[in-house]
Parts: sequence; C-alpha cells; structure tokens
Amino acid sequence: MQETNLTPAMRQYMQMKAEAPQGAVLLFRMGDFYEMFYEDAHKASPILEITLTKRAGYPMCGIPYHALDSYLPKLLEAGVKVAIAEQLEDPALAKGIVKRGITRIITPGTVLDSSVLNPHKNNFLCALTASKDKYGLAWMDISTAEFKATELNSLAELESQLYSIQARECLLPATLMRQWEEEKAFPYTQKHILWTPLDDWIFSIENAEELLKRQFQVMTLDGFGLRGRTLAERSAGAVIHYASENLRHNVVHIRSLKFHSPEDYLALDPICQRNLELVEPMFGASKENTLLYVLDRTNTPMGSRLMRDWLLKPLKNVDRIVERQDVVGLLKDDPLTLAELRETMGAVRDLERIIARLNVGNINPRDMLALANSLEMVPAVRTLLSSYDLPLIERLRENICEMPELVEKILSAIVDEPPATVSDGGVIREGYNKELDEFRSAATDGKRWVAELQAKEQERSGIKSLKINYNRVFGYFIEVTKTHLASIPDDYIRKQTLVNSERFITPGLKEMESKILGSEDKSKALEVQLFEELRKFAGTFTPQIQLTAAALAEIDVLCALADCAQRYSYCRPKVADDDLLEIQAGRHPVLDCAMKGERFIPNDTLLDGDENRMMIITGPNMAGKSTYIRQTALLTIMAQMGSFIPASSAHIGVADRIFTRVGASDDIARGQSTFMVEMVETANILNNATSKSIVILDEIGRGTSTFDGLSIAWAVAEFLLDHPSCRARTQFATHYHELTELAITRRGVKNYNVAVREYGEQIIFLRQIIPGGADKSYGIHVAKLAGLPPEVISRAQDILENLENNSIAEAGQPSLVTKSRYMIREQRQKYKKEKPESDHIQPTLFDQ
Repeated sequence: MQETNLTPAMRQYMQMKAEAPQGAVLLFRMGDFYEMFYEDAHKASPILEITLTKRAGYPMCGIPYHALDSYLPKLLEAGVKVAIAEQLEDPALAKGIVKRGITRIITPGTVLDSSVLNPHKNNFLCALTASKDKYGLAWMDISTAEFKATELNSLAELESQLYSIQARECLLPATLMRQWEEEKAFPYTQKHILWTPLDDWIFSIENAEELLKRQFQVMTLDGFGLRGRTLAERSAGAVIHYASENLRHNVVHIRSLKFHSPEDYLALDPICQRNLELVEPMFGASKENTLLYVLDRTNTPMGSRLMRDWLLKPLKNVDRIVERQDVVGLLKDDPLTLAELRETMGAVRDLERIIARLNVGNINPRDMLALANSLEMVPAVRTLLSSYDLPLIERLRENICEMPELVEKILSAIVDEPPATVSDGGVIREGYNKELDEFRSAATDGKRWVAELQAKEQERSGIKSLKINYNRVFGYFIEVTKTHLASIPDDYIRKQTLVNSERFITPGLKEMESKILGSEDKSKALEVQLFEELRKFAGTFTPQIQLTAAALAEIDVLCALADCAQRYSYCRPKVADDDLLEIQAGRHPVLDCAMKGERFIPNDTLLDGDENRMMIITGPNMAGKSTYIRQTALLTIMAQMGSFIPASSAHIGVADRIFTRVGASDDIARGQSTFMVEMVETANILNNATSKSIVILDEIGRGTSTFDGLSIAWAVAEFLLDHPSCRARTQFATHYHELTELAITRRGVKNYNVAVREYGEQIIFLRQIIPGGADKSYGIHVAKLAGLPPEVISRAQDILENLENNSIAEAGQPSLVTKSRYMIREQRQKYKKEKPESDHIQPTLFDQ
C-alpha cells in the first residue's frame, strides 16, 4: 500500500514495524486490542487460532489487551519473536494521534513473564560457534541467571547437549546459518527451537572478551575456566550481547559463568533420553510415564528445575555421588525432620525468577511480597539443618543467608494483599510514608465530601434520583434525568446532553474534583516512587538471594529423593569405580508406582567386565524383556544422580555412557527408513561405547530379512564382546534364539529368558528373568491377545506346524525352511566374495 494512502495510525504502525527486530510479530496497541497487520496477521492468526480479517484492504487480526498473557505463550511456543508497541499516553487526553512506542521485545529465549514460563523447566537461550568438527556452546536462562558454556568435540556431543538443555532459541553466526540451510545440516534437537542468525562480528573473540569482562567486572576471564577455550568464550559473548540488546542492557543479575565439563557426567544422548522416557513421554503419552514424574516430589520451582538437571546429568565422580547419598539417607532415616523441611520449603516461592524480574524492573507488588514471605522461611530451614554435620549439608547451610533487614522493610511497606500492578495504587501499607498517608486522606475526605454533596443536592433540588458520578473524560458531574430538568437549581452549569439525561457541574464540585484528583494522582505517583526505591534496595541483596535460592533448590531435591526412598522402599546402592553391576530384586521405578493394586515382579541383574559382560535375553513378546532392560538403565541413572533405587540391594559400577537401541520407527524428516534408523543408532553405539558403558539392545535386525537381521545381530554381539575399544556391559533382548549359541562359543555371555507357564492352550507371563534361553516365542498367542480374527489365528497355527515339520512345499519346490537355508548360504558366499573379512557368522549356526 502507498504511504500516502495510509491513515496516521497505520503510518505509525509502519514506523514501529521498521524499528522491530527482523521477523518479529508486532503487537500494536489500539484501544482495548493489540492489532497485527499484513504478514504478521498471516503468521499469527493460525498460531493463535483467531480470525484473519481485513481493514481497508489490508489483512489484520487482533487480541484483547487483557488476554495478552493467554496468547503470548502460544506465539513464543511456536518460536516467534514478539515486539509490543504500547500506547504511551491516555487516548482521551491525546492531541492528535496517540503516542506509541515499542516497550518490550520478547523472544522465546528472553522471556521473563511468569505467565509464559514453565515453573518446572528452564528457559534457555543458547549460542553456538563451530570450527571444523569442534563446537562452542553457551546457554543462559535469563529468568534464573543460570549461565554456562562448554566445548564439544563432535556433532553427536553437540546434539546431546542441545537435547538436554532444550533451548528455546539458539543464536549462531549468519554464515554458519546459511551453510547449514544450504546443506540441510542443522543439529538434531527438540521441535520449536528458534534459530536466530546474528552478524558474525558478534561472535568474535574481541567482542566476547569485552562484553564478558564488562558484565562480570573483571580483568581476566581465566577464573571462569575459559582460558584456551575460545569457542566457548565466543558463544558466551554472543549470549550476553543478545540478552543485553533485548532487555535494554539490563542483565545485571547475570553475575557468574560456569564452564561445563561433559566428561564429569554420565552421557545420555537424545536417543537414550527419548527411549528411556526420562523427562518426556514417548508418543504423546502421559507425563506419568516418565522417571522425572516419579522422582520430582520437590516443593519449589527451583528444586523442580534442578531435579530435571540432575536427572539428565548423572555424576561420574563417586565421592560426589556418595555425598548426595549420605544426605538422602540421613533425611530418609529422620522422617520428622524431613516432613518439617518439606513443609517449610512448600512456602518458598520461585526466588530465582523473582530476583531476575526485580533486577530488570519487571517485578510486581505480589512478587515483592512473595520474596519477603519466602525469605522468612530461611531461619527455619537453617535451624532444621543445624543438627546434621555432613559436609554437603554444612556447605548448603552456609550458603543460606538470613536477610531480616530486607524482610522487615518489604513487609512494612507492602499490604497483605497487593494488587497485580503498582500503577493500580493501594500497594503501600498505611503508616509507611507520612506524605502518602496525607494524600490518601485528602482523596478519601474529598470522596466523602462528594457523597455528602449528593445527599444535600438531592434534598435542595427535591430530585431523589440525582446522582454525582465520575468518568475520566468529564471528571465529576451531577446527572439528572430529563423528567426532572425543571427542578434543577440555577447555579447548575450544563456540561453534556444525553438521550435520557443531562449532566451538570458546579464551581464547588469542580474545585473539589481538582483536590481529589490531584491527591489521587500524587498518591499513585508517590506509590510508584516508593516501590521503585524498595526495588532498588532489594536489588542490593541480589548476590545473597541467588546464593540462598541455589542452596534451597538443592535441599529441596535431596528432600524429594529422601521422600521417594521412604515412600517407595528404595535401597541405597553401593556406587564404585568398577565394572560390577549387580542388582538384587530390582524394580522398574515408573511401573512400580503406576501398577496400583498390582505387584511389580522384581528381577536380579548381573553384569561385569569379565564372565558376565553380555546378557542374551530371549522370550515371547509382552513377556517383559523391554521393561527389564530399560529398568537396568534407569536404576543406573538414579544411582549416579545420588538417588536411592527400587531394589533390595545393589552395586553399581559407574558408567560413562548409556546407549539404547530400543523400538523402531521411520525418521521421515531425515528421509530414513525404520531399518536405516536402526542401523544408524547401532553404528553410534559400536563407534562410541567403551568398557565403562552400558548398552541396552532391544532387537536388532528386524527391519530386514530374517537372515540378514540375524547375521547383523550376531556380528554386533561379537563386536561388543570382543573389540578392544568396546567390551561394554550389554543387555541384548532378542527374538533370534540362535544368538543363545554365543554363550557356548564366546566367553562373557550368559543366556536368560522370561519365564512362561503353560496351562493347556493358555500361557501366563511370569515376568521373571531366569537363566537359560527360551525355546518358544508364543507369537501366535500374543496375536490372539491383540485381537486378530480367529480364522487368522487358526491359519497361523497350521502354517507354524507345517514350518516346524518342514512340510510346506509344492511339487518340485524346496520347503520354506530348506529354501531359507539355501538362501543364507548363497548370501554368505556373496558376502565372502565381496569382503571376506566381514564374515563373522559362526558356521555352526546353520546346516551346511
């Protein structure tokens, strides 16, 4: 549309749009609505599920201003940046077009609004740089002040870290963005991450050093662990740059940067996190299916976020694990103190996010009161911990700071039930400020005078329906219905004529109006000033509050783990730097809680670096093989995060990585078939597993022909057993019963199966893992349970009998079994010709 054809308001909109960040949706305040126009309307309407319409030929849509908190999360969740242009003056008082300006820029990674944030998850903004096959990554949660950086040696490590932190927005150099777009080579991560390109100079080492030194008020960055780690430093600098730009250079609450060392933690790649359903359920299932749901019995938002972090970053250092276990055990055995601690922690609000909003100027009166009420709980927590002399407890107790001066000042200033915003008035307590009390008294006396005046005027005029009202346009006025106009006094001055009434003023009424409104305006202005002074005073306690919040979060997590151990009868596992993984009567932590009224069948596990390196587990579908092997991985993770575990006893040799090859599905986004996905995941395991790793394999080779699949499964098992760089502790659940022969030909293999009891034609899955291989699959029985038509089940039984008797054959044709054996010999000969050294299949497996 031509500029000359635009209305003044639309010209103002176009100016605001030009000022907004590229790609941002501009919410343009017009009266009681935020309006969106042109391409913004096209982008936002389907996300917000609102009607796209037109005004003067241009597309538009809008949302009520009071519903912003409901609609804003939808835009951010979809990875959309938002710029908000507010009215900067009262439209009723504006001369000409209302003055407007962009007051906030909100991106998925720079959110501070509590209405948008998930209290149980961090909201990370990250930045990454790359140099050949090495990556620098930094991530910050502006709402909690958590800020970390690391360097990673492969794309796989980068993807694992990105998947763990679940960043909402990722910054990267524009040249790298273009390269990845051309090559379609973006790292695998969760959906709805916003990739934001920035000018390359923002990622320069010079810019990073200047910004980080200024942010932390230091002369050198060596104290943050960044010496020689330029990629991490460059990424951290970009995060600070972007956060400062979007928050108007107001990030003073970001006071520290920690270097994250991946080698300190048990590595859990995206496939493992997804397959084990650690924090997110698969296939859109309930959150109750996750391990996080079971363990997260925290009572504070900070604790809930930290629990998630501990779960995704289990420790490898035995001393640190034992330190956590000591506290969990102590609290578990002291139920009275545990209950008191948990009750006290329940009164603590989200201190991390409150102090962030306080420092950037977004704190509201209710947040301020919540800050004081939360800090009031601190002495009780310190007292409850004072009887324990464990090193970790002592360190945490020292970090919990009592701030009576701040608590007293806030409680003396803020009313017990303050309004949502300070501009509404009525925030500051009576008696806190003498001048404010005088303004309020004047306003109150004036309103009382108005009420008395109404009664006097009713009596003077004889008009009982006479009212004195107020609106923002006309101020105070006397309203009289037209039927009584003949009775109005002579000193009434007509102000406005309506359909059914007339409005009047008097000199005395206007004089009092001036006093009342002046007092109210001065009162509100003074309240804003006093609240700002209180905010600045509270801001001086930022370091102590952040330290206290971190300590309370850790105490909350330890209490939650102790509560789980007590509630679910968990045992303390012995954790050691060895290869022994022995669990007695282990239970799946999620199913153990979910099976209400039904007992979960416990099972033992034995893996080590010698005679028990691999468990080959056979048995029918639905018997519990997958549950059992997942259970092993979950209990290892729980043990290494410092938790007790569902078992009667356990010895957990610390693992460096857990690999899972579980289930099968196409990866349509990457154009990979089920079998290709399976092989890629298997290749990742074989190329990266070590003798300290735990490998969980649930079927390999099902996506191809039977003998191809069996051959691959056999060769994979051999590699895991024999290759000097691997020799990982492995649980291998399979339908290939032939693999049980590995226990005869290979040292370190033990066969197990899931016990089944037969009653005539019926079978019962006992869910018990017992030594030895299975001799039947019971597939037809499972098909029957699944509801296949009876005629299909009957025909399948006939075919099975014929196959087992080797009797399906038409005249002159070999039987299926014979033909299959002939085909496998043919395939093996072909493979030998192409690559003789790749033939790892044992000749004893098939008839020659």
